Amino acid sequence: MGDATNRLIGLLESADIIAAEDTRRLHRLVTALGITTRGRIISYHEHNEASRTADLLEMVRGGATLLMVTDAGMPAVSDPGFRLVEAAAAEGLTVTAAPGPSAVLTALALSGLPTDRFCFEGFLPRKSGERSTRLAQLAGEQRTMVFFEAPHRLEPMLRALDEAFGSGRRAAVARELTKLHEQVLRGSLRELLEWAEAGDVRGEIAVVVEGAPDAAPEQAADHVGAVNSLLEQGIRLKDAVAAVAEDARISKRELYSAVLEARS
Repeated sequence: MGDATNRLIGLLESADIIAAEDTRRLHRLVTALGITTRGRIISYHEHNEASRTADLLEMVRGGATLLMVTDAGMPAVSDPGFRLVEAAAAEGLTVTAAPGPSAVLTALALSGLPTDRFCFEGFLPRKSGERSTRLAQLAGEQRTMVFFEAPHRLEPMLRALDEAFGSGRRAAVARELTKLHEQVLRGSLRELLEWAEAGDVRGEIAVVVEGAPDAAPEQAADHVGAVNSLLEQGIRLKDAVAAVAEDARISKRELYSAVLEARS
């Protein structure tokens, strides 16, 4: 409850309309905060946001102040709200945010991994084939990556990360951030996978994964095979070296020497 700012409390008390992902959770929140809402409370979640967005915007155009709250995350970040913000912005309506806890930034800050450059990947696809494709695309990502995952899918997710990125890649699992049972585990992907396999994981989860290491600089010797392939096609050594060196953006002289050294 201590994460609720004075600004949020003021908005809860004064808003004309409150669009809540779960009205029961909203009632528990305001009761715990000891405040009273005066506005109309409307259910607004992933299953009805497409149909209710227009009605909410009509109320705002009529002069109402609308407050949108979600259950346990930042609205519009893997939570309802994106459609509402997009539509309001398209109409030129004023949109602002009451800053509060964000699992993305909180997990990143607690992970012990580099924070200077990072990317948020949200939830990975549920189907194993689609998930493998997405992770293959991220295998060379050098920024720290932040994911969300449901507790019952954490184990297969960590196994997929282990297979795609390597078991030694550093990571952190952050669970129930800023709540009563907050827990942050840090280690290699293999260590975290073993932890997930051994226990009953519950709660809201964010997974932070170290980015890929810098690729080793290419050496002339790495391209000798390409030169030899051209030689087998009848291309002269000088021309083969020039073609490969230009394509790889390396020194022709160093490549020529590497080819000769490989022959000796």
